[in-house]
Amino acid sequence: MDTIENWSDLPDFSDEEAEAKFWNTHSLDGRLMATSVHEADSRESTTITLRFDPRMLSRIKRIARSRFLNYQSMMKQWLAERLEDEMRKL
Repeated sequence: MDTIENWSDLPDFSDEEAEAKFWNTHSLDGRLMATSVHEADSRESTTITLRFDPRMLSRIKRIARSRFLNYQSMMKQWLAERLEDEMRKL
């Protein structure tokens, strides 16, 4: 699998199918992902509690480690991406 180390290495995709084919053979370097995550100032965030099945949390942590990310930051990134998708649908 090829690793993308710079954002400029990403091609312009003609459609979602072309993008899906690309990502089947490529992945983002974990350090690139880590530098792209915006860490909110603690004064700008609210602490919440979520309960997860231990197996699910273990899987999330494993994915985060493979991407050289903090699992909580990765989860915030996932939620932010999903929120953007949902907002586009409104």
